[in-house]
Amino acid sequence: MVKLSILELGRVREGFDTRDALNRARELGIHAEANGFERIWVAEHHNMKGVSTAATPVVIGHIAGATSTIRVGAGGVMLPNHTPYVIAEHFGTLATLYPDRIDLGLGRAPGTDQMTLRALRVDPMKAERFPQDVLELQRWLGDEEDDQRLHAVPGVGTKVPLWILGSSLFGAQLASQLGLPYGFASHFAPGALDPALKLYRERFEPSDALAKPYALVGVNVIAADTDEAAKKLATSQQMSFANMVRGQRGLMQPPINDIDDYWLPHEKAHAEQMLACSIIGGPETVRKGLEAFVERTQADELMIVSDMYEPSARLKSLEIIADVMGAKAKTPA
Repeated sequence: MVKLSILELGRVREGFDTRDALNRARELGIHAEANGFERIWVAEHHNMKGVSTAATPVVIGHIAGATSTIRVGAGGVMLPNHTPYVIAEHFGTLATLYPDRIDLGLGRAPGTDQMTLRALRVDPMKAERFPQDVLELQRWLGDEEDDQRLHAVPGVGTKVPLWILGSSLFGAQLASQLGLPYGFASHFAPGALDPALKLYRERFEPSDALAKPYALVGVNVIAADTDEAAKKLATSQQMSFANMVRGQRGLMQPPINDIDDYWLPHEKAHAEQMLACSIIGGPETVRKGLEAFVERTQADELMIVSDMYEPSARLKSLEIIADVMGAKAKTPA
């Protein structure tokens, strides 16, 4: 059975604050662990009022400290925004505090706008060094070399698992060359999903880190007791994507009865394109949708985005997903 994991964006809801979002992320991690999910990741975003996970390592520690078995990690850290040495220290510290539970997914995109890049003091051309920076980071986290004088402390020897994340053929090619697991962001950029997975698997070169290809694939899943209930819950995410088209990045809005009353035709077309990898419905609809998605992608693991306004509905969504996919049955007693 395919493994299930979850991506947490730390969405800030209308009527609530950032602290609530961060504590809800921790609550989600606890619930995901109880329902047999493999891992929970948080993503680095900057200058977005509705997303609370900019300090990604801090949020990972917040969740890891409240759980005991689920893997917790970055999905991902935008490496061009940082020096590999500092990231090795951050994630080496996490791996020291939470042994064998920390993952480090790496992205090449800045994850923000040009104005924020200037605030981060990042040269936009630094993304061109992404492959070299990945290798450097891998060395900082690896075993100490002979006559090595500079170390990431903590970090050296922790061998935090690295993942290459992306939504294009570039990431697939790099992951295959380095022999690393690959995560595709089809939950918001599904256009190159099939060719990227094909390229990754065909060109994969075994490494000390990984003997054979391992593909994690993002998918939006909104599950509820009925199809109609799920469709209403999904409107919060759909409004967020419509707002992106409008250049409005605000807080998450409560669901509405009819999304067609909210978005314009061009906003709908753009949002539906970005959300093409989405499964919305009751248990049977979700089961069939996920089985078909796994058949299409041959994914080793699904990274679920279950983005909705009401926390209790989101926890219920995770329970339904785990139940229909057999994740609960794999949870240790």
